[in-house]
Parts: sequence; C-alpha cells; structure tokens
Amino acid sequence: MARIIDGTEVARTVLRDATRRAALLKERGVTPGLAVVLVGDDPASATYVRMKERDCAEAGVQTFDHRFPADISQTELDAVIDRCNEDPDVHGILVQMPLPGHLDAEATIARIDPDKDVDGFHPANLGRLVRGLDAPRACTPWGVMKMLEYYGVRIEGADAVVIGRSTIVGKPMALMLLEANATVTVCHSRTRDLAKVCRQADILIAAVGRPRMVTAEYVKPGAVVIDVGINRTDAGLVGDVDFEAVEPLASAITPVPGGVGPMTRAMLVANTIDSATAATSDVGGA
Repeated sequence: MARIIDGTEVARTVLRDATRRAALLKERGVTPGLAVVLVGDDPASATYVRMKERDCAEAGVQTFDHRFPADISQTELDAVIDRCNEDPDVHGILVQMPLPGHLDAEATIARIDPDKDVDGFHPANLGRLVRGLDAPRACTPWGVMKMLEYYGVRIEGADAVVIGRSTIVGKPMALMLLEANATVTVCHSRTRDLAKVCRQADILIAAVGRPRMVTAEYVKPGAVVIDVGINRTDAGLVGDVDFEAVEPLASAITPVPGGVGPMTRAMLVANTIDSATAATSDVGGA
C-alpha cells in the first residue's frame, strides 16, 4: 500500500516556522498583515477565507477583512486594491477567487502590487518564476514542492506529469518541477491517450477539477501521486484521483481532504511573512 503524504503534518511544520519568523518581526516592531478581499456570499469561498484567517491568527499574522456584496463594481473593487497597495500595514493581499462574472479577475490580479501578491498569481511574479528569479510563488504548487521535499521524494531526474494547465496550479507547478530538474510533461483536455502519457510518470500531479478522473490505468506502479483536486460531490469531498483504485499501485499518495489543501493555506501564511520581511528590509529594518 502507498505511503500517505499527510499535508496536515507538513503544514504544521511550515506554520511553526512561520510563527517563529512572525515573532522575530514583531520584536522589531513589525506585525505581518494580510488584507483579505471577499466578494459575494459563496459558501465555499467563505469557508476557505475563514480557514485562511484562522491559520494567520495562529501564526501571528494580522488580517484585515474587506467583504463586499456580489454587485460591487470593478471601479469600487479597484479602489479597495489601491488602498491595500498603499497601506504600509498590509504586506499581502488575497483576493478570494472566483469573483462574480461581471468583475475582471485578471485585471484585479494585475492591479495588486507584485510585492504584496502572496497568492503568486500576478503576471510579473509568474514571469519571474519562468526566469528562475525570486518572487512570491503560487501557494498550491509551492506547497506541493514542500510536501515532496518533506517526504524525501527525489525530483531531480524524475519524469513528472502534470494534468492541468491553469495559471493557478498547472503551469507554475510545471515550472517549479522543471526548476528542480525534473523532466516535465503537461497534459490537458486535448492530450492524446492521456492515460498512456500519465503511466510514464514517476511523479503524477492531478489538477483538473474532475472527480476521480485518474484511475489505476493512469498510474505506473511505484509512482508518487499528488491529488490537487477538491470536488464537492453527493458523497462529500473527493479528489481528481480515484484514491481507492490508485493507492495499491502508488508508492506515495495524497488524500483528499488532508493532502494539498492544508499546504495551500500554510504557504499563504509563509508568503505573507516573506513579504513582511522583505518590506522591512527595504526600509532598512534588517
């Protein structure tokens, strides 16, 4: 049976380190601050925000709530982002996605100061990732990298397959694996014989948002399988991987829930503290 990659356990180690670093900043008179922007009343988004704010509070990060009805205008939302960009007490800005359809998500992300983009979604930060430069990194793929490191999964020289090409997970995930010297294949809805391609993977990462799509025929015996998917079904939360079918084949696998999800939140906290540290250094505080 596969070794279970426990995201909750790894997240605890990340948050312990984040708490230590936040305390050091507070000794220098700086409290890391995260502005949280939530538009509308989507229950899942509200739950995610509540969990993120809880993690921040436990690590010593102050949060600033900005909650608005679903009919807020783009101009009003832009003004909120501008105020957060200018606020020296705000070191990170989180705009909870998805936004209502009348709002321009890409324009909203691009309006955030790249140095306060703790989600790692800003085009400038994705560009810096492409070039191998320091920048805030997208929380979910960065969390996956930390999990692989924690469990001693060898990435260098491995064949890695990423199913999904979103700018939130798939593309930055592929870039981070490539940076770690894996040989990377990115698959998507038009990939021919997807299962055959996936069976070549030493590390298989599923991030497509389709419940239990990855079955045993997708997995090479001994592969490490990372399930990024979180899908709400009548049976509860399930991943993109058919866990029961794949676990006997894999050498290691993440569960849903309890796998990647806690790491995404933990990396948000870590990125916020990184941003606060950098801001302090910029004004001569380091």
